[in-house]
Amino acid sequence: MSQTLWCAPVQRSSGRRVLPLVFAVTLTGIMANSLVSPLLPDILDTFDQSAGSAGPLVAAASLPGIFLAPIIGFAADRWGRRPVLTLCLIVFGLAGVLTAVTANFAMLVATRFLLGVGSAGLINLGVVLIGDHFEGEERTTWIGRNAAILTIGLAIIPLASGVIAEFFSWRIATLGYGFGLLSAAYAWNVLRDEPVRTSQPLKSQLAGVGTAMRTPIIATTVTVGTLSFAIIFGVFLTAMPDHLDTRFAMSSGWRGFMISVPALSSALVGFNLGRIRRVISVRWALAISACFWAMGMMFIGWAHVLVVLIIGTLCYGLGEGALIPNLQEVAMSEAPQEHRGAVVATWVGFARLGQTIGPLLAGLLLSASGAPAVFIAGAIASACAALIFIVGPIGRSTPTAT
Repeated sequence: MSQTLWCAPVQRSSGRRVLPLVFAVTLTGIMANSLVSPLLPDILDTFDQSAGSAGPLVAAASLPGIFLAPIIGFAADRWGRRPVLTLCLIVFGLAGVLTAVTANFAMLVATRFLLGVGSAGLINLGVVLIGDHFEGEERTTWIGRNAAILTIGLAIIPLASGVIAEFFSWRIATLGYGFGLLSAAYAWNVLRDEPVRTSQPLKSQLAGVGTAMRTPIIATTVTVGTLSFAIIFGVFLTAMPDHLDTRFAMSSGWRGFMISVPALSSALVGFNLGRIRRVISVRWALAISACFWAMGMMFIGWAHVLVVLIIGTLCYGLGEGALIPNLQEVAMSEAPQEHRGAVVATWVGFARLGQTIGPLLAGLLLSASGAPAVFIAGAIASACAALIFIVGPIGRSTPTAT
């Protein structure tokens, strides 16, 4: 019988100790695009690029994750979370700082691609660490709160980078990517007592992960997760800055503020996800969140006054706060423990595909029809996701793994 990659759950005290690391890794992972989002018009002006060039610039940091996220997950299952996570953070930090000194647009796209190499495994490894240290309702609670930290980061990071760019320059703002180097040192220290993992033959590992990914529930989370990240990074993070610039004439500081507004409602939902799941099934939590997304994007696209824009962004935040952490929790709970890192990483790899395709499609539609058309397309896609949740397999069976 071949050896497995399984190791016993870590003691609860150790779980509490690892939570600050999880949050630091999550915040580092979202910096790739959230930090640069309010800076896009200024960057494009610096290099004399059209609005459509925002798509490739955003997508460059997401593209590596399509291929590398699953590989990083396999590596973390075989050789441990500590060395793999630390290396990812070092690459992220070094590449990110290089973006501040790029001489032309092509070089900037290249450094952001390298930034994406480092960030490819960060979000999934943070979630996997929660799965390693917590079970059951406690796992759901901390996945929700990690998502809330993520959304708070999505509020603070673009706000901070926008303000820094307002007073200094976008190049100074991108030095914030150096946080990855601090996170690397912290990860190496916190995970020093990580249990040693035993490896199984690579062929067996691949077969096990393939079987898990083909189960209807995990396959559904992958499909909708890909669509969801295409919406987040294509519709909101790519089209929203242009929408705020052209229709509302907002400066980089105010654009950063408006992009951060959804974090208020999203964090509220995320911090209370455990309570929400006690009174509503995961299937309906997902369906309702997708409906909020559709409604929010319709409001944003139609908005000509600030109050309607704010209502739309708050609705968008309500949907995001429940949608992503619930998808993550379902995928992790269905995954066999010995393949958890690889399954979650493969899930994130497909999410990265969405992150890459979304900005590219949004950039094309943005150039052809403007930002409102992008938001209408996002609303239609969100309605399709809600329909999948209502008629699909999620929430119709009990998770098979913890």
